[in-house]
Amino acid sequence: MHVKILALSDNVDERVYSEHIHQTYGDVDLVLGCGDLPIYYLEFVADALDKPVLYVRGNHDTEAELTSDGQLRKIPRGCDLIDDRVVSYGKLLFLGLGGSTRYRPGASGQFSETRMGLRIVRLFPRLLLTRARHGRFVDVIVTHAPPRGIHDLRDPAHTGFKAFLKLMSWLRPRYLLHGHVDFWLVGGGRSTQFRETRVINVNPVFGLDLTPIGETIG
Repeated sequence: MHVKILALSDNVDERVYSEHIHQTYGDVDLVLGCGDLPIYYLEFVADALDKPVLYVRGNHDTEAELTSDGQLRKIPRGCDLIDDRVVSYGKLLFLGLGGSTRYRPGASGQFSETRMGLRIVRLFPRLLLTRARHGRFVDVIVTHAPPRGIHDLRDPAHTGFKAFLKLMSWLRPRYLLHGHVDFWLVGGGRSTQFRETRVINVNPVFGLDLTPIGETIG
């Protein structure tokens, strides 16, 4: 049985942040946030659709926000932060790696190539355990920044991570979903194949049907 995914990033989309969200996205099974999304927006989606919301932080998701109920929060209510984690939804496996490349020294949510590489290395014990249990590492990598040379830009703030290229080569996920860059600024569209992985820029919204490994639609 396929899983219908709604992926979001960076910009509040009026098709999602709407009283008609059920008419447009009522059949969604799972929501993925790829960073730089307001807390009120994620909470609205979680409440309105009453579906799991898994998300990573972007390079601007560093401060607490005043939400619609008057509370100051860093974590959106009803959502699950998956940065530096491997999590499952049904039979699907997700890995989260938020943040962007470092372009401002000392800023939160920004990482050098070395630092991102260390984050990935720390995940390998869990990834090896996941592979032993499920026969594969992950199905989907959820990031904020793109991989280097795929959907990224030349300016320091929007350069992709080389570490993600190595990660895709090692883990061979079916998808890497990212945000951070407005896809219309990059030639070639929002979807690119890298070896065994389909890389998709979800900014601001993208729908995806995914069938778990070992299952067929019929």
